[in-house]
Amino acid sequence: MSAYILRRLVSAIAVMAMVGAFVFLLLRLAPGDPAAIIAGRNATAEIIANIREQLGLNAPLPVQFIHWVRQMLGGDFGISIFSGRPVLELISQRLEPTISLAILTMMFSVSVGVSFGVVAAWRSGRLVDRLLAAFSALGYSVPVFVVGYFLVYFLAIRTHWLPVQGYVQINQGLGLWFVHLILPTLALSLGFIAFIARVTRASMLEVISEDYIRTAAAKGASSYSILFHHALKNAGVPILTVIGISFAYLIGGVVLTETVFNIPGIGRLVVDAINNRDYPIIQSVLILTSGLYVLINLAVDLAYSLIDPRIRY
Repeated sequence: MSAYILRRLVSAIAVMAMVGAFVFLLLRLAPGDPAAIIAGRNATAEIIANIREQLGLNAPLPVQFIHWVRQMLGGDFGISIFSGRPVLELISQRLEPTISLAILTMMFSVSVGVSFGVVAAWRSGRLVDRLLAAFSALGYSVPVFVVGYFLVYFLAIRTHWLPVQGYVQINQGLGLWFVHLILPTLALSLGFIAFIARVTRASMLEVISEDYIRTAAAKGASSYSILFHHALKNAGVPILTVIGISFAYLIGGVVLTETVFNIPGIGRLVVDAINNRDYPIIQSVLILTSGLYVLINLAVDLAYSLIDPRIRY
């Protein structure tokens, strides 16, 4: 087990090294000059050259890359080109809304998606299964921003049940915080629920056809015990994989959702940074997000061996 964990940690470090190199080169080789953007339309070539020198953009790429890696490893994520404030401070200010939305979305998606998948497998071929299949197709087909505007129109503008947009910090009241996150969570969860439900259904159908499930049924075990105590545990590996993969889609969905619902989170920060070609912010967010994604997949891989000790890679 220790050797397995060590191999996975080495693999995670190698992946992060490749991601770091890719992110650095992607932004540096992309068209556009941040010094020209900062200087403005009427700036002279001399002013732009001075700004490039101050930002260190005139140094060779390998030198810039080594300097950047050293700073990152030392916990220094640099200074925002436009605001002049530490990048880590800007990210930490936007972290709460994004983490709140991500946690609520994953909790809601996993609980509802797994339940839907189990019920669909249990009632395979019947009306409930067909309705859930239609719901899954809808969840796959409709983009997040369309679902978001639909929910805003019917649950906020027409009925006034929920706030249209905005975010309230959790220290200003748990109720207000939760109410402002209901619509974004519902909009972002639809696709994940459909994805998790379909994989859970397929995995459960395969397990339910096994002999030991029929034996448990012949011994008089209840449907609840068969589904949740015997079948779901053995169908857990594919479901865990889906949850890990869903996190990558969640990152992309959060950017759109925060824009639709005017939530001041990491997604909005990234969009503003891309528009301004603020390299330090873009690089830092990409690296931190990639690191979190690698850690989640590492945790999922380690969870495989806990669910099924025979699994070793």
